[in-house]
Amino acid sequence: MAIAAATTLAVTLPITGAAVADPGTSTVPTQAQVDRAKAAVTHKQQSVQQLEAALDAANARMDAASTAAETAFERANGARWRLQEAQKASKAAQLRSRQAAADVASQRDGIVTLVTESYQNGTELNAASALVSDEGPTGLMNRYGVVQSAGDSMQARYDRFKVASARAKTYAAQAAKAEKKQEALAAEAKKLAVAAGQAAAAASAAANTIAVQKQNLIEELAKAQHISVGLATRRHAALERIARQKAAAAAQAKEAAEQAALQKQAEEAKKKAKNAKADQQDSTEASNDQSDSSSSAGGSAPPPIANPAPNQSVAVQRAIAYAKAQLGRPYQWGAAGPSTFDCSGLTMQAWARGGKSLPHYSVAQFYQSTRVSMADARPGDLLFWSSNGGPSGIHHVALYLGGGQFIEAPHTGANVRYNSIYNWYPDFVARP
Repeated sequence: MAIAAATTLAVTLPITGAAVADPGTSTVPTQAQVDRAKAAVTHKQQSVQQLEAALDAANARMDAASTAAETAFERANGARWRLQEAQKASKAAQLRSRQAAADVASQRDGIVTLVTESYQNGTELNAASALVSDEGPTGLMNRYGVVQSAGDSMQARYDRFKVASARAKTYAAQAAKAEKKQEALAAEAKKLAVAAGQAAAAASAAANTIAVQKQNLIEELAKAQHISVGLATRRHAALERIARQKAAAAAQAKEAAEQAALQKQAEEAKKKAKNAKADQQDSTEASNDQSDSSSSAGGSAPPPIANPAPNQSVAVQRAIAYAKAQLGRPYQWGAAGPSTFDCSGLTMQAWARGGKSLPHYSVAQFYQSTRVSMADARPGDLLFWSSNGGPSGIHHVALYLGGGQFIEAPHTGANVRYNSIYNWYPDFVARP
């Protein structure tokens, strides 16, 4: 359109300077006029390119703000989960400590009973001396002339008492340590919850600001291209969708290449092991090579397993049915229903209906599931997105439906919805 307009401009501009005109024909533009028209076209094209680049940059800033908020949310979820685990551990440690203390008291009471029964007039034998004397109960019993059977019984009691006392001290120390850890994690959870709230506010403010900037850029782009704002908006949305699809296709191709390389390494390692059967040393080296190749291919994340066992169909159906029933419900960080959800809250509740317990924390959900490749993904599997390419950077999780589709609780300001891996390709897939 810009070229056509420039061409029209070039044809209709008046002549400046001398020109030879054939009577009966239209005036011929000068070279200078043609050059100015071409420059105008070039400037217009550059303006359009600059506006589109500015729009792309605005989208990148919005995505970055959303990812930062999601990361903060999941960190807070992780802190809350770790606190809950620490509280369980602390309760268990306190219970063991109380039971050990009760065992010590019981052993002490038994010794006191034996001392009382074995007491002879004129002796100074008592429970305290029996417990603190270097001679031990048997030595004391012999010195005071107590019958041998009583001394043997006392010694056995005393040995059990020492064991119980040592155990009680250990459990008391563990309980104190667990309590201290719980307090530290409570402080961490509180701190990260505040950070998550601040990240949510920052992401919301950034989204509003960037949305205004995008609208202004689209209006300028429409003016530069001589089209309506509505058409420019639809065009930019289509270009953005195409860009996401290209990125997803590139990620899919990368994963396929990595899987092919991993399969090749496994086959080579298997071949080495087979050829080295006659030589024990070579066999050991081949086994080590296989182990090394597997661990390096997976990085910090476990490699996808081959031919994974499918989930039970009934469990999958229940999980998916629950997730679908939440479509349209708003996103809220830290929420796990019944009316609002965050990403890991939705997948946790969905799989709870499928009979499997998952933490309200995307990273823990990944580690408590079995990693599979996207090629082996089946309905009910969990999809994960990471900001750093590793499990520690996981900030989003969704429930796979099959056919490239998934359900997610996306981000603040959006509702539970369908989405496609061809718009947003996951970094990891795992089967609960």
